[in-house]
Amino acid sequence: MITQDQLKDILDRADKLRHYLKIDEKQIEFEEEELRTQAPDFWEDPKRAEEQMKKVKGIKKWLDGYNDVRLKADELQLAFDFYKDEMVTEEEVDRDYEQAVAAIEELELMNMLRQKEDPMDCVLKINSGAGGTESQDWAQMLMRMYMRWAEAHGHKVTISDLQDGDEAGIKSVTMQIEGGEYAYGFLKSENGVHRLVRVSPFNAQGKRMTSFASVFVTPLVDDTIEVYVDPAKLSWDTFRSSGAGGQNVNKVESGVRLRYWYTDPDTGEEEEILIENTETRDQPKNKAKALLLLKSQLYDRAMKKRLEAQAKIEAGKKKIEWGSQIRSYVFDDKRVKDHRTNYQTSDVEGVMNGKIDGFIKAYLMEFPSTDEM
Repeated sequence: MITQDQLKDILDRADKLRHYLKIDEKQIEFEEEELRTQAPDFWEDPKRAEEQMKKVKGIKKWLDGYNDVRLKADELQLAFDFYKDEMVTEEEVDRDYEQAVAAIEELELMNMLRQKEDPMDCVLKINSGAGGTESQDWAQMLMRMYMRWAEAHGHKVTISDLQDGDEAGIKSVTMQIEGGEYAYGFLKSENGVHRLVRVSPFNAQGKRMTSFASVFVTPLVDDTIEVYVDPAKLSWDTFRSSGAGGQNVNKVESGVRLRYWYTDPDTGEEEEILIENTETRDQPKNKAKALLLLKSQLYDRAMKKRLEAQAKIEAGKKKIEWGSQIRSYVFDDKRVKDHRTNYQTSDVEGVMNGKIDGFIKAYLMEFPSTDEM
């Protein structure tokens, strides 16, 4: 049975959320923005209308979230009072308490996602580290983990480029994670090097092996975001795709390779951005997607400049080796630990099946966004 102090804590947190989230102001803003959607000429500009509907939906999500918190907090208060009159059981009170805590924690977590980029879809790239087949197998396991996470959260995953391993696994993969909510906001916590320690199935002596793979996450821009691409710094190559897709895919040069020379605005240093896309057999479509991925990378760099948090996440800027990992997965000891937050779990199987929300939440609570809503 919960205590009076636990009840007070729930009520206080609910009240603070009303203040932090500026719920009264959001309610007024919601009513004003919704009125704009009722204008007779609203749908004459579909793109603008879609942006407005997205804005209204975004505000409503905050209001619905807070209303759910308020309802569950009030229900808990009522159940606590009814228990004194023996009208409800201890189990019922405790159940209402757990539901109130879950609703509050979900809204508190959303409040950590305050950067403009957080609600966006994202591009997630995985590169295997040195170590051949073992690291390539680890990269494929991470790919499966993120695909499972995306599926559980209502996202669609599209693979735009996949390089198979020499014997097993993958050398690299680029995926777009779209269609859900806050894909970038949540998965930005995964940027960095992931370390695996296990008895390798590829080692005849059954030795314990250590492998590395790097994960890079960038926000996926859409047509509403302007990103300048200098055509003088852009070049294209085409090549025949390999892998699944039938014989035709090998006869047509549908694969595209984009090269772009990026100049750092602060240092003047130049760097080549290389993007390959073999998503479809249609070369124009592959070019369009590669250009979108380039814009996403350019936007990501500009974003980090603006936030003055120049995390070096592009390939080649961070060595995949000891000391640079953000998380360790130790299979034999049944332990996965994040070295930034010290959050850990013994549910290795669950983690590899996409249950990484605990790590994401711990990261966001320790390194919250600071932009104003």
